[in-house]
Amino acid sequence: MNYLAHLYLADCTGTSLAGSLLGDVVRGPLQGRFSAELERGIHLHRRIDSFTDRHPRVLAAKARLQAPYRRYAGILLDVYFDHCLAQSWDRWHRQSLEDFASEAYRQLLRESLTLAHPGFSLRLAYMRSRNLLLSYRNQAGIERALEGLAGRLSRANPLATGLDALLPHEAELHADFQAFFPELLNFARQTADDTRAPDPGHS
Repeated sequence: MNYLAHLYLADCTGTSLAGSLLGDVVRGPLQGRFSAELERGIHLHRRIDSFTDRHPRVLAAKARLQAPYRRYAGILLDVYFDHCLAQSWDRWHRQSLEDFASEAYRQLLRESLTLAHPGFSLRLAYMRSRNLLLSYRNQAGIERALEGLAGRLSRANPLATGLDALLPHEAELHADFQAFFPELLNFARQTADDTRAPDPGHS
């Protein structure tokens, strides 16, 4: 899952928004490197990613994409599922997406001042400068997000034109998301309550 989904799930589970983003930039075992609250958020992020990667509905969605996009199907779906979430936002959250995004940016900025983690600060600056959380609602925002991701990878890749691979399967992918996301939400809530769950320890 991508930024919007991770922040939404952190909000729904009462876990750290900053921790939900740090899960993308912090590698290896935690073991007291951060506060307990942040580590719980990182841990939840990792478990969410693991659950997502092996879910049958997500695997079926990835299989819809052909070469050369199949290799990058996980990245493409992360972004596109944020688009699906943004488009159906009122189903999932009591706040408008505009209000949620504004509050999330404010909270993340407050946490960044005490966290002093360069990777987190860069990620937050990137999100705010492009207003990513709102931009996911439209196809132009998805294109910009994929272009940004394409430029961050060290090797040549087709991500910048990834929307062309996704749009022919638009209806199926929205159906995949609507079937998958309630299960992910239930999983996140259960995992957030289980502080004894093992850390997958991404490297």
